[in-house]
Amino acid sequence: MSHGQPFNPLAKDETICQTARRSTDAIVLPSLNVRTANHLAGWLARVALGLALVCVGPLRGAEVYQKAPAPIPALLDAPATPVVSLSPARDRMLLVQGVKLPPITELTGPAARLAGYRLNTLNNAPLRAARYSGFTLAALDGAPGKTIATPPGARFGFPVWSPDGKLFAVLKYNVSTVELWIGDAQTATLRRLRGVLVNAAPGDPVQWLPDGQSLVCHTIPANRGKAPMSLRAPAGPVIQESKGVAAPARTYQDLLEDAHDELAFDYYFTAQLMRVNARTGAAAPVGKPGIFSVVEPSPDGAHLLVSRLHRPYSYLLPASFFPREVEVWDFTGKVEFKLASIPLADDLPPGAVMPGPRRYHWRPTAPATLVWVEALDGGDPKRKVPHRDKIVMHEAPFRGSPEELIRTQHRFSAISWGEKSWVALVKEYQSSKRWNRTFLVNPDAPAGAPRLLWDLSAQDRYNDPGAPMMRTLATGQRAMRVNGNYLYLNGSGASAEGDRPFLDRLNLETFQTERLFQSDEHSYESVIAFVSTEAAQVITRHESPTNPPNYFLRSLKDGARRALTRFPDPAPQLRGLTRQLITYPRDDGVPLSATLFLPPDHRPGQRLPTIVWAYPREYNDADTAGQVAGSANRFTTPFAASHLFLLTQGYAILDGATMPVVGDVKTANDTFLEQITASARAAIDKAVELGVTDPQRVGVAGHSYGAFMTVNLLAHSDLFRAGVARSGAYNRTLTPFGFQSERRSLWEAQDMYLKISPFLAADKIKEPLLLIHGEDDNNPGTFTLQSERMFQAIRGNGGIARLVLLPGESHSYDARESVEHVLAEMIAWFDKYVKHAPPRAPEHPPGR
Repeated sequence: MSHGQPFNPLAKDETICQTARRSTDAIVLPSLNVRTANHLAGWLARVALGLALVCVGPLRGAEVYQKAPAPIPALLDAPATPVVSLSPARDRMLLVQGVKLPPITELTGPAARLAGYRLNTLNNAPLRAARYSGFTLAALDGAPGKTIATPPGARFGFPVWSPDGKLFAVLKYNVSTVELWIGDAQTATLRRLRGVLVNAAPGDPVQWLPDGQSLVCHTIPANRGKAPMSLRAPAGPVIQESKGVAAPARTYQDLLEDAHDELAFDYYFTAQLMRVNARTGAAAPVGKPGIFSVVEPSPDGAHLLVSRLHRPYSYLLPASFFPREVEVWDFTGKVEFKLASIPLADDLPPGAVMPGPRRYHWRPTAPATLVWVEALDGGDPKRKVPHRDKIVMHEAPFRGSPEELIRTQHRFSAISWGEKSWVALVKEYQSSKRWNRTFLVNPDAPAGAPRLLWDLSAQDRYNDPGAPMMRTLATGQRAMRVNGNYLYLNGSGASAEGDRPFLDRLNLETFQTERLFQSDEHSYESVIAFVSTEAAQVITRHESPTNPPNYFLRSLKDGARRALTRFPDPAPQLRGLTRQLITYPRDDGVPLSATLFLPPDHRPGQRLPTIVWAYPREYNDADTAGQVAGSANRFTTPFAASHLFLLTQGYAILDGATMPVVGDVKTANDTFLEQITASARAAIDKAVELGVTDPQRVGVAGHSYGAFMTVNLLAHSDLFRAGVARSGAYNRTLTPFGFQSERRSLWEAQDMYLKISPFLAADKIKEPLLLIHGEDDNNPGTFTLQSERMFQAIRGNGGIARLVLLPGESHSYDARESVEHVLAEMIAWFDKYVKHAPPRAPEHPPGR
């Protein structure tokens, strides 16, 4: 099949094998265990061949990545719209040019998979580090922007502003190193700080100190030496042992597997902290090397809050569960205060938290006050106690006892600090009801009674008060913007008519709100940032169905606005499409909604092949389940492997068709199949009623939990002619300790686990199913094995299925080649089995 032609893999009814079997022999290289060495061998083979190897059964040989039909290739190749990064001073902004779809060779380099991380072993950075290629500096006064000179072909991370907005730091990712570069916002220049080799593996590798002139950086330790060697022959067996204590765990991936992995984890993640002067490049070490999960400068710049991981490691849990020491250091590395020694968290029951200090951080409005949360129930949600958590504060020099700020009846969720020291908001969460309560507290007077501010369902979009507007303080800390006795709330403005973003001012004495701004009925405009303290001027992001998102300087007094950006339409081929928010009831009365997209060339009265794209969600009650999400006033731009690209091929799409699973949090999934089937039927009936859908030609598709839904709908209904399931899990016995919001184990709810596992109903799947999965999916639960076994089950029972495994891809698909191949597969599948499907036999009427 020649590269560059529209893909039609279904010209012959050939059964497709489950994987691309590379012929490269297993190799063992220095610093790599067998698993990682084999990964590297496969990468070398792919780079040499420049191919995606796809094995088909019977074996037909290799196929190259395929081209999707026009205009999709042109849409994929259109430049990415720049990302806007506002200076903390709100006087200028950076337009950051992203790399839209990197080539597959950038994603499949040699990697180590260690303790839940994937690391590029050549440059000691995350395998999928952020990719940006250029920067333009623009003032907010309307002056022309200045393009900052960068090396040709360079790949950068996202910029981090200094607290005063005069400088910004950015990482440059090279083949074998990661460098620190400093941008000057006044001269629009960018330069490398020589001698600073960043270890980009752990945490936030670069952070500004409050002086705005220096940074604390994770660097490669001097004289680190070579990576540990993997023995060709194992020294002995790998042994794990259970000692009679229940320790359920999720199905994590990329875990440590043996002693070599432990050595490799130490090698790649150990960093030397350095204090680096951004102007001169002078660097001084801070303490001894370690594996740091947290490094946070205090607001006065005199201390560091650090969390250091150490052995014993786990082969069942990722690094976030490893033992750690939590300490406060000075800048010589001297321990000034030891907050906690936290053991390996390998025995936490579902929904539990670690006993002892957690969620530790600095109070933003104090020079050096440590804040943390402690469980009052030992971390066990099943214990009956009057209060679950307490929040405490401890001021440097950390003598005496910590001061208690508040106790929460339910589990602590979040704290937001105001820029005024007397303001903080504390949120607690009751998981059994999916309920939030938010309290106003005065950190300057902790003895005062907290005041209940909000008390509502976490899923209630219509009554959501919004989130506080934040600002960067002079110390670099983030805090809620408070002006006088007011703070400001930025919300989505959800309603039965769709989202209309708003900005409210909240009186902290009376709790009354005043609406300062709301998007009009014909566009979608949201407040991004304040320019003035009194909110007289704000920066907004405005879009409409015909106008792409752009940024504006808006006056809230008279409504006048001035454009700050003029980004063009990245997909003019799609501008004739129509987008409509539709609502309809389920047969049990639950209100449902979807966004109906029609292709640019649709004619009134024309019935189209239709794709239902959805993702089920759990709700406690029908009222919140039926609330409308989204807006018909958004600008439509498909990205990556979006299903919306099928609009270019003559399909109608019911996007985000709600599939609520309503019921008690403990038992809702007992009726999962009945509820998603009823929701799907209602969506199709509505589209047919509107005269846009041909009921004989409807397909279904979804990603992750949406893929799980898709296969279940094919197994347990006759609503659809075909389906596409991407990166899903289909055998719930392989996720035995819960999934999504389900907290019962397989042994507590065996009937439910078996009933909703489509793998066990493979013999009932009579409609064609396309399964797509990344070969390197590291999402908990969605092992690539899930799709492989699902394909084999359908094939073994005589069904029609195709399995496509994408080399180098994880749970989502990033590479340019992979993305276009996925779209080519989806279009070819739906064209054959939906668009050009013959009428159903009379005994199988549509939707029944």
